[in-house]
Amino acid sequence: MDTVILNKLNAYRRLFIRKDLIELNQWMESMEDINLEIDQFKLIEKQLIKNESIAADLVGLRRKNTLVMGSLCSYELDLKKEYEYGKREYDLPRAKEHEKRRDQYSQLALEFKELKKKLFFELVKYKRG
Repeated sequence: MDTVILNKLNAYRRLFIRKDLIELNQWMESMEDINLEIDQFKLIEKQLIKNESIAADLVGLRRKNTLVMGSLCSYELDLKKEYEYGKREYDLPRAKEHEKRRDQYSQLALEFKELKKKLFFELVKYKRG
């Protein structure tokens, strides 16, 4: 009986880790898209807007995106190791760790959204001469 319960607990643990990995991959894909958009916005800023503040914000956000992506990649490796070899219970501290990563991603996405608003506001001012 104990073996059945342990196997079931392990199956649930692996299921929860798998769910976390799927969500993590979605965040990472979104961050790759943000990186591509930043490249395009840098060109727009350089050719049309010519605002040093926005240029600096783009560089700063690119750096932050790189740091958060590195953190998420490290987290992904930890999750994959735990999925394959680990025995650690999927408990509240583990769930909080995942929430912390979600907060990192959400904060970056929010900052990107604010920067896009700032950039689009400047583009609206642009008139073809």
